[in-house]
Amino acid sequence: MGKVYVFLADGFEEIEGLTVVDILRRAGIDTVMASIGTKREVKGSHGIVIGTDCIFDEVDADAADMLVLPGGMPGTRYLAEHKGLAELLLKADREGRKIAAICAAPSVLGGLGLLKGKRAACYPGFEEKLTGAEVTFDPVAVDGNVTTSRGMGTAIPFALSLVEQLAGEEKADELGRGIIWK
Repeated sequence: MGKVYVFLADGFEEIEGLTVVDILRRAGIDTVMASIGTKREVKGSHGIVIGTDCIFDEVDADAADMLVLPGGMPGTRYLAEHKGLAELLLKADREGRKIAAICAAPSVLGGLGLLKGKRAACYPGFEEKLTGAEVTFDPVAVDGNVTTSRGMGTAIPFALSLVEQLAGEEKADELGRGIIWK
């Protein structure tokens, strides 16, 4: 089913990061929370402290089938400034591996040129940072290897879309019903 890394920076949107981790793990997908810093503890944008599974230097990106970026501020800005993460995202894209971002985080992909010619969604006000994308206001946009979504309120359909891509539509539907979403 694959391995997923969810990258967390101080100031990440807790619901966007943790909903993805929770739903992917419920689907049986190996999901790793990785701090982009040097400590395993990351503080969300609403003061919730999370213990991650690893720090950035411990990430085995070549084993990843998908890389995920939650939004939130200033977390998104820290993700965008992280040179090592940029390299991982660019390499994953070149190799056709899946990349996903929600809320403000699609702006990170836009800044790297990964949205050119793709449909992409983001949090209102970040549209201009989706460089080269065809901006959509759909809750979730899947275009090729890139999945984007609008924000906290779209975290569940975003996460279920990731499950569908990695484990199939049947598993995503089963999980959606199990959490009283569908």
